[in-house]
Amino acid sequence: MLNLHHLNNSRSFRILWLLEELELDYQLTSYQRTKAYLAPESLKKVHPLGHTPVLEVDDRALAESGFIIEYLLRHYDTEHQFKPSDDNEAAWEAYTFWLHFAEASAMPPLVMRLVFSKVVERSPLLIKPISKGIRKQVEDGMINNNITNNLKLMEQQLQDNHWFAGEAFSAADIQMYIVVAASNARAGMDKVRYANLLNWLKRCQERPAFKRAEEKGGTPQF
Repeated sequence: MLNLHHLNNSRSFRILWLLEELELDYQLTSYQRTKAYLAPESLKKVHPLGHTPVLEVDDRALAESGFIIEYLLRHYDTEHQFKPSDDNEAAWEAYTFWLHFAEASAMPPLVMRLVFSKVVERSPLLIKPISKGIRKQVEDGMINNNITNNLKLMEQQLQDNHWFAGEAFSAADIQMYIVVAASNARAGMDKVRYANLLNWLKRCQERPAFKRAEEKGGTPQF
């Protein structure tokens, strides 16, 4: 029995989407963020980390989206529908790179930008101008260039490829969706510089499994 613990507006949407792509039977336990935009304390009863995604498999709690994706593909994607076979070296390399790039390189600056925006929001009125100044310095010095460079690399990959691992849709696209959607929501992607990424987003959102995941877990807002 599979039980996905899903938090709204979080990385757990990836696992919900993949479960729908694999057409598996599963139970969905949903949670809502607190007023502080954090996961509820009740999630710590499911896994010590206290965040999502968490996939319960026969009373075992699996955490981390990349690991859960690999677990599901290893045990349920026997025909390699969502992961290139090992003998397709170019596709395998692209798939593996983007699967890890999403969390290792792309998400950290986006999370930093979100954190500093929350700091400004919660600052008392008297010190809000100071917190805004600090946020601008951090964004200009550490965040913006990294996000721009990441977007350029992603856009270049999709210039000659329909999907991130090549011509076939894969779990790498599922892993990358949160990155691209969050980049578009928080940084804004214009149609001139990022046409390939915006078209890729539309292709993802048009997939029937994506729409089913939205219906069950809500449309992710970043």
